[in-house]
Amino acid sequence: MLTMKDIILEGNPILRQKAEPVTFPLSDEEKQLGHDMMTFIKNSQDPELAEKYQLRSGVGLAAPQLAVSKQMLAVVIPSLEKEGEITFEAMMYNPRILSESVQQAALEGGEGCLSVNRDVPGYVPRPKRITLEYYDEDGNRYKKRFKNYEAIVLQHELDHLKGILFFDHINSNNPFEIDPNVSII
Repeated sequence: MLTMKDIILEGNPILRQKAEPVTFPLSDEEKQLGHDMMTFIKNSQDPELAEKYQLRSGVGLAAPQLAVSKQMLAVVIPSLEKEGEITFEAMMYNPRILSESVQQAALEGGEGCLSVNRDVPGYVPRPKRITLEYYDEDGNRYKKRFKNYEAIVLQHELDHLKGILFFDHINSNNPFEIDPNVSII
């Protein structure tokens, strides 16, 4: 079972590498890693299990955060409107953005990351809508549109596959300066 000790932290060079695509069929090790990543995210969102195993709550986890430079990510995205409801859940392999909106959005409270053990205040502007292509563990292809919070979460995780951390997007001179056309969520 994955715990916080398995997650590498900022400063580790693996977090700045571009992750390699996986090939299908997946190896047994890749399948197991995918299952372990999904279990970690679900456990981190369960208050009792998170406390028992001392997990920080997360909505996504990318393989590079586990020192595995492969294009794999797990997401379990809770609804911002309905307590206890999940709006999207998937283990994704070789995900990529096919298109994105010109209009941008940012989370009001900023973003956090399991690989960053400090608060980094500021807005992280990202495209408000994206169309994503990804594969499941059996190699089935999916194409899906996401907007608002879901799109932001997925872009955060996709950045990990490109060696980018969320604070790279924050205006270093004025972290809370943002274009008036950016939607704050």
